[in-house]
Amino acid sequence: MAAVSLRLVRAAGPTETRRGIVNPPKDLKKPRGKKCFFVKFFGTEDHAWIKVEQLKPYHAHKEEMIKINKGKRFQQAVDAVEEFLRRAKGKDQTSSHNSSDDKNRRNSSEERSRPNSGDEKRKLSLSEGKVKKNMGEGKKRVSSGSSERGSKSPLKRAQEQSPRKRGRPPKDEKDLTIPESSTVKGMMAGPMAAFKWQPTASEPVKDADPHFHHFLLSQTEKPAVCYQAITKKLKICEEETGSTSIQAADSTAVNGSITPTDKKIGFLGLGLMGSGIVSNLLKMGHTVTVWNRTAEKCDLFIQEGARLGRTPAEVVSTCDITFACVSDPKAAKDLVLGPSGVLQGIRPGKCYVDMSTVDADTVTELAQVIVSRGGRFLEAPVSGNQQLSNDGMLVILAAGDRGLYEDCSSCFQAMGKTSFFLGEVGNAAKMMLIVNMVQGSFMATIAEGLTLAQVTGQSQQTLLDILNQGQLASIFLDQKCQNILQGNFKPDFYLKYIQKDLRLAIALGDAVNHPTPMAAAANEVYKRAKALDQSDNDMSAVYRAYIH
Repeated sequence: MAAVSLRLVRAAGPTETRRGIVNPPKDLKKPRGKKCFFVKFFGTEDHAWIKVEQLKPYHAHKEEMIKINKGKRFQQAVDAVEEFLRRAKGKDQTSSHNSSDDKNRRNSSEERSRPNSGDEKRKLSLSEGKVKKNMGEGKKRVSSGSSERGSKSPLKRAQEQSPRKRGRPPKDEKDLTIPESSTVKGMMAGPMAAFKWQPTASEPVKDADPHFHHFLLSQTEKPAVCYQAITKKLKICEEETGSTSIQAADSTAVNGSITPTDKKIGFLGLGLMGSGIVSNLLKMGHTVTVWNRTAEKCDLFIQEGARLGRTPAEVVSTCDITFACVSDPKAAKDLVLGPSGVLQGIRPGKCYVDMSTVDADTVTELAQVIVSRGGRFLEAPVSGNQQLSNDGMLVILAAGDRGLYEDCSSCFQAMGKTSFFLGEVGNAAKMMLIVNMVQGSFMATIAEGLTLAQVTGQSQQTLLDILNQGQLASIFLDQKCQNILQGNFKPDFYLKYIQKDLRLAIALGDAVNHPTPMAAAANEVYKRAKALDQSDNDMSAVYRAYIH
């Protein structure tokens, strides 16, 4: 959640200047244009082609970046890199200690083997000669300098070899020199913790490899091409699907460090999702003006540096880009069309981004009225929950004005881990409803399975343990089951909102004559849960519809 991502990089020497960080898949072509390297993100499975000019040396810029990035995720990334460096240093010290011991023994042997005068010294020399003989010929090879213990690094072996001819350096030393040119000087390092280097068959891991270095990636520009887990999951092309192509935004770097936009940002709606979003925008250095229907909710953000807007119209008129995140289609319309609403503040060039989960008809209507006043419109509903919002790990689905989508780049990086541009207005609303339809139906199925286990005399905890060991294992499954087992239904995603999304998804299916029987069945269970006064609890409270 900060503008710099830390990543572990395999810096290339003169003999491997094109190796980059990891070898890209054979069928993955390198982008044309400026020179870039294929990067594996530190601690994640994300990959990206990164331009050389975006990279800075880690040690030289670490303190500077720590001062301007106070986010927890950035600090965790720094801690992970420092831990790796400590481990590497420990291995080097062990190797150095072994080398020092060898040297001491070698010097001692040489001293004892010098010619001595006197009978006692001759006897001592003879005695020590026997000891040296018993120690084997290996020590003699060490003292001659022709070879060293295997624990030493190639670079140290090259430096300690003696005697040496003048002129050209030994082959090992030449090959292991790290170029200082700007081309290789900025290879990088990425956020999160617990990186495990995944070697290829042709690239074995060495304990003390001098090619490993840590660098800082400054994301003042977006990566040339972005991929997740090398599998190219996001590659959906027009010729394959007949629909608008999907592209990942530069926020896939998962909030390493962010250069905030100089545009003034407005935000309307400080609910479960909006609160986390605004907090992360402020942490990443954005200038934010906030408004909420319940004004007291603004107080905390004012203390964090936000400005207060008295009405939605005032926020829009004083800001360059205004985001909104409210509960449902009615609230979204009222916010724009109501008294002192968004529309009254719209002038040519003003930008409005609606992050509410609503139906395609509602978002299309809002887009039309905004554009009719000369404004620019983008829909950008988010997939996630309160915890993901607080952590800046939301998934943003955007559609509408492509230029505005690009202008929101630093904001999307602050609030989310990935963003998608889905084409024309309405596409994001449809996709979001489908995503939530799947999630809501799955939650109802989980509750149904747990109650069936209970009434048939099976252990609910054992059922969870089995599920967590199988193909359905996920953070969502584990968290929601734990909620149920502990009877903790504190809202992370309101039950009333998932039921609203199921209702809208069913209507979407009806509009195109597509059956949605699973969603319809789940919707009925949520409606029963609402009748049991569970609306303001977490969606996992749907469990109570089965036990009453």
